[in-house]
Amino acid sequence: MSPRDARRLQMKLAAHVIREKRLGTIETVAGIDVGMKGDMVCAAIVVLNFPKLDVAAQSTAARRITCPYIPGLLSFREGPVILDALDRLNRKPDLLIFDGQGIGNPCRLGIASHIGLLSDLPSIGCAKSRLCGQYQEPDVERGSHVPLMDHGETIGAIVRTRTNVKPVFVSIGHRVDLQTCIDVVLACCKGYRLPETTRKAHRLAADGLF
Repeated sequence: MSPRDARRLQMKLAAHVIREKRLGTIETVAGIDVGMKGDMVCAAIVVLNFPKLDVAAQSTAARRITCPYIPGLLSFREGPVILDALDRLNRKPDLLIFDGQGIGNPCRLGIASHIGLLSDLPSIGCAKSRLCGQYQEPDVERGSHVPLMDHGETIGAIVRTRTNVKPVFVSIGHRVDLQTCIDVVLACCKGYRLPETTRKAHRLAADGLF
């Protein structure tokens, strides 16, 4: 699929993303991260009990890379191996948290929205950097947040997860509202900038490549 066709597909699928809360009590959250070494890509999923955040389940999967890195099209590169890892989980989580964008994407279908939609699981994007949109810097205290805007549309929030530390970029993935995304991300951050879901999945992904 060409980048142009991929973006057309993104815009088509984006119309099916649910931007409101459609999930029950959150008992488990899953962090998803992908690591790469040479021509191999490894996806790691770590399921944590919520809100205690102890590990309940985990899985990994690996594939050869078949798609180049193109900004905004990350799900086409990493999505297949993530879906492999999801299939291997013996316990499906209530909510997925991605190290990437949800609707905070030019086509409104980042990796959190794309995989959330394909798996029909509620999902959140929690990225380390902005892909598109404008914002004002939030206050320096933990919990402060401001909207991320793009052409008059709120596409996410800039959230300070630790006082005097760079914020993260939170956006709706699928079947959640923005306030739930903010609340869950903050609840998953235990003294670090990134949520424990991302931190544990990152370590597992790195281990899976060695």
